[in-house]
Amino acid sequence: MRLVSIISLTFLIVFVVAQVVSGRSTKNTEEHGYTVLKKYKDFEVRKYKPALFSYTVMKSETYKSNSGTGFRRLAGYIFGGNENQQKIAMTSPVTMDMDDSVTMKFKIPEGMKLEDLPKPDNANVKFKAEPEKIVAAIQFGGWSTDEKIETYTNKLKSLLDENGIEYKGGFSYLGYNPPYEMANRRNEIVVEISL
Repeated sequence: MRLVSIISLTFLIVFVVAQVVSGRSTKNTEEHGYTVLKKYKDFEVRKYKPALFSYTVMKSETYKSNSGTGFRRLAGYIFGGNENQQKIAMTSPVTMDMDDSVTMKFKIPEGMKLEDLPKPDNANVKFKAEPEKIVAAIQFGGWSTDEKIETYTNKLKSLLDENGIEYKGGFSYLGYNPPYEMANRRNEIVVEISL
């Protein structure tokens, strides 16, 4: 019985240390910069800086069926799957535009320009620059599912309608944590708005 307790305690300590270390690495990951323009009770309005993204498009419409495929394509590129075998720093959040198809995007780190980027080994990895934009954002925790994404998308739509805020284009899912991080998970739904 005592051996089982010692083993359980050891696993618990290792788990807690791993979560603390992964949480610190997430805090040190470059994020897509924004300014909060206005806070409401359940959502906020932000202005995002212009940015360069790598992206890939998938046919299916669900988070579950696309998250792994899209992540493998884009992560493969930044981890050296390119003509120079160049590694590029991971950024946060991972974005998924949820329309008729799903587009997953990784922000390219600050200071890198399109002409600096090596050609991807995978032809499904492409690049695009996005201008400054103003969005509404709602946050939720835990692990993402298609059901949670739908719930918070509908909640954000209702909140925008209640506050007389017009939105344009599709809604996007933003995930901030690596898969191995268990605690303090941050997820968001955002949509561009007209002010």
